[in-house]
This record gives sequence, C-alpha cells and structure tokens, in this order.
Amino acid sequence: MRTLNRRYRGKDRTTDVLSFPFHEGPFAGVVPHALGDIVLSLPTAVRQAREAGEPLGREIDRLLIHGLLHLLGYDHERGPADQRRMQRRERMLMETLNP
Repeated sequence: MRTLNRRYRGKDRTTDVLSFPFHEGPFAGVVPHALGDIVLSLPTAVRQAREAGEPLGREIDRLLIHGLLHLLGYDHERGPADQRRMQRRERMLMETLNP
C-alpha cells in the first residue's frame, strides 16, 4: 500500500484505501461502464477497527464507501467544505448499510 501511495500520489507512507478511476489516465474509456478500482489495506483496516472498537466488517464498509465516493468525484483534500460534504455522504451511506 505504501508503494502504491508513493507511486500514484507521491506520499511515502501507507494509507487505508486508494481509488483508481478508470476515466483518467492512458486507458480512459477502455471500460466505459466501470468506475475504477478500490484497493484496501487489510492490516490498516484491522488496526483502525480495533482502535475504534468497531467490527472489522464495518470498517471495511467504511473504507469501501470512502473509496467509492472518491471514484464518484468527492475529494476531502480540496478543502473543509468538500471534506464536510464527503463526510456527510459517508455517514448517510454507512447508515444505509448498517442501520
């Protein structure tokens, strides 16, 4: 995960989830109906679930939702307003999955 984060984001550290949209890059349009790939770090998910006192499945749901929202164009790193918007959407989707 650290290697992927360094190669594609220029950040030399591990992360919990990465999204790779298919509509960007040299192969954009090859699979027009697919959004992209989501890569999860299972060790990080295990640690984060333990720290939050949540079941691992719930943490994996959260990470998948986070990655999916990135594929849909949400980006919490653009600023506080975008971060709040993405967090609201994450909460709404988590509540739908885990009422």
